[in-house]
Amino acid sequence: MQHIGTRIADVRETLGLTQTELAKKLKTTQSAIARIESGRQNVSADMLKRISKALGKNLITLSPGTVNVQIDGGKKLTGTIETNTSKNGAVGLLCASLLNTGTTTLHRMPRIEEVHRIIEVLESIGVKVEWKDATVTITPPRKFRLDKIDKTAAERTRSIVMFIGPLIHHLQSFSLPQSGGCKLGSRTVKPHFFALEHFGVDIKTTSNAFEVRTNAKKPTEIVLYESGDTVTENALFAAAGRPETTIIKYATANYMVQEVCTFLQHLGVTIEGFGTTTLKVTGVKDINVDVEYTLSEDPTDSMFFLAAAIVTNSSITITRCPIEFLELELLKLEKMGFKYKQSKPYLSHNGTTKLVDITTKPSKLVALHEKIHPSVYPGLNIDNLPFFAVIATQAAGQTLIHDWVYEKRAIYFTELDKLGADTVLADPHRIFINGPTKLRPAELICPPALRPATILLIGMLGAEGRSVLRNIYSINRGYEKLVERLTSLGAQISYLDEF
Repeated sequence: MQHIGTRIADVRETLGLTQTELAKKLKTTQSAIARIESGRQNVSADMLKRISKALGKNLITLSPGTVNVQIDGGKKLTGTIETNTSKNGAVGLLCASLLNTGTTTLHRMPRIEEVHRIIEVLESIGVKVEWKDATVTITPPRKFRLDKIDKTAAERTRSIVMFIGPLIHHLQSFSLPQSGGCKLGSRTVKPHFFALEHFGVDIKTTSNAFEVRTNAKKPTEIVLYESGDTVTENALFAAAGRPETTIIKYATANYMVQEVCTFLQHLGVTIEGFGTTTLKVTGVKDINVDVEYTLSEDPTDSMFFLAAAIVTNSSITITRCPIEFLELELLKLEKMGFKYKQSKPYLSHNGTTKLVDITTKPSKLVALHEKIHPSVYPGLNIDNLPFFAVIATQAAGQTLIHDWVYEKRAIYFTELDKLGADTVLADPHRIFINGPTKLRPAELICPPALRPATILLIGMLGAEGRSVLRNIYSINRGYEKLVERLTSLGAQISYLDEF
């Protein structure tokens, strides 16, 4: 009952309803809703059905992969949409909060599945988390209880590996469940182990857990085995909790890493080389700061709406776009013939991230002669690459997309064929896309990976007729209220729940 109650509270709060307002819809009392949400009152099947109708969400079958959407595509989008804060930034800051024995307050926290999973894990090990509107307040316990960890939640997020860097400053030994998340091939966690071993961290991998032991070491310089975002963050966490200076080489400067660096500076950590591949970190022993921080915007959220506008041939305005993490994407789109207007830059709430407003224009696209491939920042963002696959279906000529990072992701791009795309898979990393093609509606099941799932949704927005996209849990991992936001732009999209 506790889990069902939590889910009811999550959906209610996402819709902006108070317990009193939900109670009025159900013709019951606020105290009854409070008992249900806290797991202190049993809920009959009939009551669950009534709550489902009141919330517009099928709670009877509400579990990962059961939410479906219906799209009547081929409609132009209009209006203005604001860029949301990022999944990757939010997860990094939630993990970073474990460094702080003071109270951490994070504003503009996205209500997405990945964030819910991390918070469930935090609460299970003794952290007090209060979520009011878009603000999360985190108060650490005197002692972390890793023996009480919510294994189910931990196993459903790959981000659990980023708990190691902060927790080594509080515990000499502990165990974490093996992590999950998107299914995108053999994304090894060994680079995390190689980075943390410089700090005296020994990690043994069992069939279902990471067994962590630490004997303090004081590295002066480390070279990361791979220039990965979460690897860089874990190394930053390890360095941030020690007063000595550590130089981290081959770091990434991607948006979520810069977000973490900005936050760590609020905790008193000194970081030189901000935004470069070499970071000089002077940490603080026993960080104890009452800190407030407002999350910055997500370039992949901006990119989603750019791609949706292009595929639907629409003119919309996307505000608060983090331009420094979209410059190369926009340049490539310009060379393909994409037309848009861009405002003068202004700063995000964190005082660091540069933002612009972008107004798209209907454009005729031509395929690039050169392949489109991702790279570490400042290259084309790895998570933005999939959007070029669905965009390429509307570009005259043949586009070669080389997704060298993941073994399986390019294979997922072939799902666009079911919407009428013309693709040729060269190998697990390279795909040719011929265009332009007229997309057609279809009923599809989301792949178990966030970005490939979103491009199917975009394709359906551009396909004239009715489509159904089933099991959108993978999309909900990274995008908040996406259906509602698309509806605000005039998209004909709705949840397909059966009561």
